[in-house]
Amino acid sequence: MTSPTPQQPRSTSQPTHTTEPTDVSQQAHAPHAPQAPAAPPALYEETRIERAIGRLFGRATGRALAPYQTAVIRIGFSATWLLFLLREWPHRLTLYGPDSPWSLDMARRLLDANHAFSMLLWSDGRGWFECVYLMAVASSAALLLGWRTRTMSVLFMLGVISLQNRSVFIGDGGDNVIHLMSMYLVLTRCGQVWSLDARRAKRARAAAEAEAAAAGEEAGGEALDGAQTAAHMPGAGRGRDLTGIVLWAVLGLALAVAQLTGSYALLWFDNGPFPHIGWSLVLWGLWAAHALWWAVQRYAPGEPRTVLDTLTKLAHNGALLVIMVEVCLVYSTAGWYKIQGSRWQDGTAVYYPMHLDYFSPWPALSQLLGSNGLMVMLITYGTVIVQVAFPFTLFNRRLKNVLLVIMICEHLSIAFLLGLPFFSLAMIAADAVFLPTNFLTWVSARVSGLRERLFPRAVPAGPDGGPGGGEPPARTDHGGGGHTLVG
Repeated sequence: MTSPTPQQPRSTSQPTHTTEPTDVSQQAHAPHAPQAPAAPPALYEETRIERAIGRLFGRATGRALAPYQTAVIRIGFSATWLLFLLREWPHRLTLYGPDSPWSLDMARRLLDANHAFSMLLWSDGRGWFECVYLMAVASSAALLLGWRTRTMSVLFMLGVISLQNRSVFIGDGGDNVIHLMSMYLVLTRCGQVWSLDARRAKRARAAAEAEAAAAGEEAGGEALDGAQTAAHMPGAGRGRDLTGIVLWAVLGLALAVAQLTGSYALLWFDNGPFPHIGWSLVLWGLWAAHALWWAVQRYAPGEPRTVLDTLTKLAHNGALLVIMVEVCLVYSTAGWYKIQGSRWQDGTAVYYPMHLDYFSPWPALSQLLGSNGLMVMLITYGTVIVQVAFPFTLFNRRLKNVLLVIMICEHLSIAFLLGLPFFSLAMIAADAVFLPTNFLTWVSARVSGLRERLFPRAVPAGPDGGPGGGEPPARTDHGGGGHTLVG
């Protein structure tokens, strides 16, 4: 006889036993079924300002911009300063040396007040003056040729500021421009093209590519591609560079001797180019930065090299921007100050310097132009209009190029008519930062063709089958970013 009580759990357990596999199978197939309620997380969309900032940062750190323009600036300012030093060679002792009417004690008192720097104040002997003057001449010539541009740009800066700060009352506006640009050139990669450094780097890359090709042919196709890629990396093909090491060691020893002997104005945190940063800190920092760059290029072929290369590109592009702003400020301030003068307002300002003996190397020509009232008025008003309008035309490439040609012609006329060649050369070199890249590459190609006709030699083919010029392309950004200020 069976009781119904034990049968009740059996009847109730069957639905439980049959529903559990159903739930498990549903859970097993759940990930494959579309889940309508759970919406995917919304993707973050950048704003227009964020995209613009990203593009700007990528441009500033992606490559060193305007290699041809910075090369022209390097050549222009170093050539101007070199020619000036050579012309004043017979008068160097009177201008900057022990025979100067501006005595060393007077110069030291002035520099104590304005916190300027000059190596000539370290000693009042003629031997030391001759060493500094010869160093300025040699560094200008080396920078002109593009030999060890990173080191020579520092020596060029020291030569410029040491001589100019020794006698501050014998310069003009061109000397002020050279003074400023010598400091900006230290931060630029001004030897990428048209320099001995570029030629040496091209030969090193060619040797590295040949070695990579020889090694890749033995190892196989994939190894060949990897070796060729490594050969094009920054710093590839760099050897021991004994000349650079010796130059770096000698300059470090000279700086250490000057520091230990307590030379004038060599302080760590006072009287420097920046607040709370002395010239000792600047010079030792540059010396250490050169050593770090060489070590990373040679021994750190990874992220350290990439980071350091990005920082140098950022410094180069920042200095390039400062140079462009500086040139715009020079012209805009000159134009607006001219507007306030009564002689510029009535159109007769150009007449007066043409009748001064000091500014008349060609008296007959100056008399001919000065006697033409219409010509004097056109030159006077045209000078003011061009100088005031130039900063506002930078974003219009054609109009900017037209005004650039007018200003270069104006400076050439100043050099010829008023006898101010070095002022004009300095201003033309500053204007070169806005020259079109296509024009500079066209000039480079024509000069190279003329050189090959005069001095024929075998030209190695580049990677694309063309002549291996070792020069970066005129423009590598084809993303629709438009024309740059220097392009």
